[in-house]
Amino acid sequence: MSIWEVILAFVVVVLMLVALLANVLVLMCFLYSADIRKQVPGLFILNLTFCNLLMTVSNMPLTLAGIIYKSQPGGDQICHIVGFLETFLTTNSMLSMAALSIDRWIAVVFPLSYHSKMRYKDAALILSYTWLHSVSFPIVAASLSWVGFHHLYASCTLYNKRPEDRTQFVIFTGVFHTLSFLLSLVVLCFTYLKVLKVARFHCKRIDVITMQTLVLLVDIHPSVRERCLEEQKRRRQRATKKISTFIGTFILCFAPYVITRLVELSSVVHINSHWGIISKCLAYSKVVSDPFVYSLLRHQYKKTWKDIINKILKRSSINSSALTSESHNRNILQLNE
Repeated sequence: MSIWEVILAFVVVVLMLVALLANVLVLMCFLYSADIRKQVPGLFILNLTFCNLLMTVSNMPLTLAGIIYKSQPGGDQICHIVGFLETFLTTNSMLSMAALSIDRWIAVVFPLSYHSKMRYKDAALILSYTWLHSVSFPIVAASLSWVGFHHLYASCTLYNKRPEDRTQFVIFTGVFHTLSFLLSLVVLCFTYLKVLKVARFHCKRIDVITMQTLVLLVDIHPSVRERCLEEQKRRRQRATKKISTFIGTFILCFAPYVITRLVELSSVVHINSHWGIISKCLAYSKVVSDPFVYSLLRHQYKKTWKDIINKILKRSSINSSALTSESHNRNILQLNE
């Protein structure tokens, strides 16, 4: 193995470990907190977490083996199953992010009618469409034998080995990425930009009220005035940072891989194998970032996983105290004997 392959293999291992830990923690929060389970967005986050976990335990280990051995890991049947899952899970996770953005758009732009427009029934219908949409493409690819081990990405994915099917495969790949990556990106941009517009409008209203209050309070201490102005600035930046993170991580992680897949269809451009694996690792990094972007950094999830950790530590502390007390009593009995 070259130094580049060693580095890439190490990156995949790190991504696997962090993704497994973070997504399991999100799942634990969902199971532990009744409040999170009651919320409609929790269904979309649960679906996204399911996709991320399955991707972590099925696709990433085989990509690691492909980098190390430079050949197809396992038999053709295993590779076909993993390639099927890769196409399904990637599309499903993209559409889940789009569903989360639609939920936020309805909650912010139509707050009074949110509970009537986004019920559990509506969320279930959206998830049903997400699964149907996601499973249709890998079924078509598997039926046409367009799934296999691709050396450029060192992974089992969409791959056409027959030159006579090149035109059909090019059309299929273009439609697939248009209705998965591009569609999700358009939905994300439309919904979150609408949310940002509303957030900025409310910030302006709050800023006007704040400035009027500061003008009326002539005896206010300069430090208090300064803190109010700083809070204004942070409030204006908060929504922009969050929305930039949602859209930015989606583009940064998926766009290089999707563009590489499309450029690869051209026989004129030669793609370096190291870049192919790097673009694949960037796509895998979305599995790592999703738990933090959509869940673990939110106040409700922070409180929940801190409660879980405190409960575990408290229980271990109680058990330790009980064992110490039992050992102490046993020693006294032995001395008395």
